[in-house]
Amino acid sequence: MRRRELIAALGGALATWPLTLKAQQGNPLAVGFLSSRAPEESGDLVDAFRSGLKEGGFAEGDNAAIEYRWAHGDYARLPALAHELVNRKVAVIAAVGGDPSPLAAKAATSTIPIVFAVGSDPVGIGLVESFNRPGGNVTGVTTSTNAMEPKRLALLRELAPGVGLIGALVNPNFPAAARQALDIEDAARAINQRIVVAKASTDAELDTAFASQVNAGIGALLVTADPYFDTRRDRIVTFAAQHRLPAIYQFRQFALAGGVLSYGLNFNDVYRQVGAYAAKVLKGAKPADLPVQQVTKFELVINMKTAKALGIAISDNLLSLADEVIE
Repeated sequence: MRRRELIAALGGALATWPLTLKAQQGNPLAVGFLSSRAPEESGDLVDAFRSGLKEGGFAEGDNAAIEYRWAHGDYARLPALAHELVNRKVAVIAAVGGDPSPLAAKAATSTIPIVFAVGSDPVGIGLVESFNRPGGNVTGVTTSTNAMEPKRLALLRELAPGVGLIGALVNPNFPAAARQALDIEDAARAINQRIVVAKASTDAELDTAFASQVNAGIGALLVTADPYFDTRRDRIVTFAAQHRLPAIYQFRQFALAGGVLSYGLNFNDVYRQVGAYAAKVLKGAKPADLPVQQVTKFELVINMKTAKALGIAISDNLLSLADEVIE
């Protein structure tokens, strides 16, 4: 090997040497995990994140120590939680649970690497400069789930044909809320479907939204993609069941909890990818050099048990489109 090539190789090795040596010497690397959601409803997602880390050579309790911070659906808590992780001097921050978390992390640090999972265009919301060359200290995975409300509305219409009024739940504190509401209204107008949008970002507002939807006489419910609604999954599914409402949600955990339909991504895959990228960063990779990954495979899940209990007929077309049917 030529002298210049040898120096370059040694330089690359030395760039990752401090992190690797620290882990080998029995000092686990600190990994920040910042989520808009709550631990009690995110267990499978945390497992998927740990799996991605482990694929990259880092195991919690061995050579990695994960610092968890949960906002429980209250986005106003995220800036303080992000600063806690910065003050803990973690080696990387995994910012997950929707757009508010990585936005808070980026505002808190321009030096600690951040790996995100978002449902919006990360360029459009200012997280990265481009998909191929993120720039700065941020990269991650984008799912585009926030832009899928028109598709969910179409599926809900097929689930409940002839329903005069469809209700939609939107969280006004969610960064993508305005676009979600506009997309739903435009899609409804195009098919001459009457809709009523109820807004909620707290438990009290959620109760008010439920009451307003019932008083309006909705015949079906669309729950938009939003971390706060994820943390209140059981409450929302129970509300729909009590009022015998056909409803659609953003991912399969809602269907597993008793929702009739879900259309969205398999978020376990997303969190695993975040973990794998975090492991690359721990080994010395720079976020600026890691292209933003795009997840584009959506899945339709039908809970036939719930549909039968509510007296909802599932069309043959929906069944043919389903990726999973829960009997």
